[in-house]
Amino acid sequence: MEEYKIPLVAIVGPTASGKTKLGVETAKAFDGEVVSCDSMQIYSGLSISTAKPTEAEMQGIPHHLIGFAPCDSVFSVSEYCSIASGVILYISSRGKLPVLVGGTGLYYSSLVDNISFIEEKTDFDYRESLKKRAEEEGAEIILEELRSVDPEAASKLHPNNLGRIIRALEIYHSTGKTKTEQERLSRLNPSPYNLIAVGLDCRDRDYLYDRINRRVDMMIEEGLVEEARAFFEANPSGTAVQAIGCKELLPYFKGDDSLENCVENIKMQTRRYAKRQLTWFRRDDRIKFFYIDEYNQYEDLINSVTGYIKETLNEIR
Repeated sequence: MEEYKIPLVAIVGPTASGKTKLGVETAKAFDGEVVSCDSMQIYSGLSISTAKPTEAEMQGIPHHLIGFAPCDSVFSVSEYCSIASGVILYISSRGKLPVLVGGTGLYYSSLVDNISFIEEKTDFDYRESLKKRAEEEGAEIILEELRSVDPEAASKLHPNNLGRIIRALEIYHSTGKTKTEQERLSRLNPSPYNLIAVGLDCRDRDYLYDRINRRVDMMIEEGLVEEARAFFEANPSGTAVQAIGCKELLPYFKGDDSLENCVENIKMQTRRYAKRQLTWFRRDDRIKFFYIDEYNQYEDLINSVTGYIKETLNEIR
């Protein structure tokens, strides 16, 4: 007898492509609940910079994994997958359809493919020693060290990717297993989901970039500067300090740059992030892409997506 798999709809894509609204409409159409797949929306505070859905935008649809982690915490992908998988099981057990919505590619892939993680303790002294060596001797030396223990991982990295190089060395240092070996072992467990993945994209890249620019302008009007100032005045630590829309305003708060230049930098960094998101999701051939600039009316996009989901659900149920 074939093992039962939980139906899971995923709506992914770049920032400012309309995932939040489409996720709500999908949940409304199929009696579902939304599970956030955003590495920054999990943190409390920072509602404007992370584009958390408002109560009005949620339209009464339950949303999970938004704003539950303290801003000063360090939250890993393994922790996310552990919690998210439990939430999805809970939603499904009540006869509801879980709708995964977000743009964090690593969270999405790790969750839907049931990637397992070997827990390791962070050796901060070892990490700092590698950073210091990179500063003194160059990142190529650190990459060569990785190449000696994990040539496959090293072949995928450039010296400019120092953070990822150090991370791969940390994994080997703390577990005795290379990153490549861990990734191979992590994929041995089958996914518990019948995945229906929908991706939002644009034929015209400038169309998406214009949406991003207008969204940043709207964030400024809604109080992004004040939110970011209060956040940094609280002397935060942890992952949340890397949120796009906050760190770019630091030069303004310190008096080193104008607000106008910092806002333009937010737009530029957000556009770059959107490009990285699209690169990640386009590698997954399970994702059915819908191009938002091909629809004159948003209702037409909703109808196309929900029609596709309905047809696919009928096939897997």
